[in-house]
Amino acid sequence: MDEYRNCLDALTGAVQQLTGKSDPEKLESIVELIMQAMTGPWRNFHTPEHIFEVGASGDAIEVISALFHDMVYVQVDQGLSLNISRYLTPFIKEVKGSELVICSEEEMPEDRLFDIVLAVFGMHKGQVLSPFAGQNEFLSAVIAAKCMAPILGDGPVAEIAACIEATIPFRSTNKDGRTCSDVLHDRLVEVNTRFGFGWSPGYIINVVKRSVRLANRDVENFGAENSADFLDNTWNLLPETNHELSNSNSYTVVGYRRSLQKMEGFMNFLKPEVVFHQYQNEPSDSDYQDLIARTRKNLEVSKLYLGSKLFTIALLECLSYRLGKMIPLSTMMGELPTPEIKVASLADFLPDSPLNHQLANPLEVEVLEILSKGRNRESRYDIKNSPLTTLIIRKIGFSETIALLKRAKEFFNGNLSPEDFLNECPRDIVAIVTDALMKLFESRKSALKGEKLPAYQSSSRLA
Repeated sequence: MDEYRNCLDALTGAVQQLTGKSDPEKLESIVELIMQAMTGPWRNFHTPEHIFEVGASGDAIEVISALFHDMVYVQVDQGLSLNISRYLTPFIKEVKGSELVICSEEEMPEDRLFDIVLAVFGMHKGQVLSPFAGQNEFLSAVIAAKCMAPILGDGPVAEIAACIEATIPFRSTNKDGRTCSDVLHDRLVEVNTRFGFGWSPGYIINVVKRSVRLANRDVENFGAENSADFLDNTWNLLPETNHELSNSNSYTVVGYRRSLQKMEGFMNFLKPEVVFHQYQNEPSDSDYQDLIARTRKNLEVSKLYLGSKLFTIALLECLSYRLGKMIPLSTMMGELPTPEIKVASLADFLPDSPLNHQLANPLEVEVLEILSKGRNRESRYDIKNSPLTTLIIRKIGFSETIALLKRAKEFFNGNLSPEDFLNECPRDIVAIVTDALMKLFESRKSALKGEKLPAYQSSSRLA
């Protein structure tokens, strides 16, 4: 209820700031639509809290843009809800089962608002939409236009569409060396002429600057000063596109590994320079360089952190195949701890280990600390520390772990059997994990017999 009230207050305040036609019943129906989308069952990161953070500047156009910018997220929501679809069906069709296409000229009604959004995004009728090239942002902007034009008029709606367009993430400069902000500026010049908004050249520049501010707040977690905070947000993102993780005690070892594998691959692909935008000294050179530097550091931390955990889960996956093909991770690691039930976990049976390998640099020091002490927050499907990975790093070091990760990826690709991969892993590591698993299974046997269990000092779930 607080989220609904916050959303209604934000929208009402922004409309009043823009001197729009404030109809309380209409605004309430819009807020209901927004909240339905942002509180869907698969939303874990793109939630009401996120849209309030993105719109935190208080600028009316930015506030409204933030409220609408993530309304459509087809991959996360597994489609479009009925209430959202009614704004889109005159203009969008589904082909080949799930592919979304903008209708052709002959298939849709004449619609000035839709044409405005189409022009701001540089899209065309008949175009196939891509989830990785603005599909969700474009559809969100169409809904924003349809909801807000009767209240604000066409000009502000075009500015809102520009802000939402700027949130299309991770775009590099084009072959002519022009940024996505440069391209957006050129489109807005054409939109201004075509639709007669009467914007001055300086006004258009300010529209683009505003869009950059909003887009940078949308991804501000990449520039977090604390890498553990960045990893917290990464962990919130994982279950949005890996729905198996929502079943906290039943997802499989393989399912968890695939989730880590996708995120590790993405972090290794991503370049800091495509995360944040800069346009005409917005943000300033010094602020922009600080954002890039923090992003680079966070990406380096995440790559080493995810890579280390990915090797560990590969080891567990190969051992799990000795039991079956689709073994729940809770079978190998223990269930997530709860206040009600005290159960044993694999971590309870892991030995202490001294640091056998000197850490090579501050990056390794920081990553080992995060693995050991944990990220800053728990998640619904995971705990924040990684005792097994910590043990492995303390015994063999990051260098050997990452080298073994290359062989793990051969296993993931089907080029190495589980047993062959285990044979390439350090024997003492395999022996330690196998012994801990046997003790965990023995503890379950004792529990099943009703025998008294030892008082476990820790309860830790994941690798």
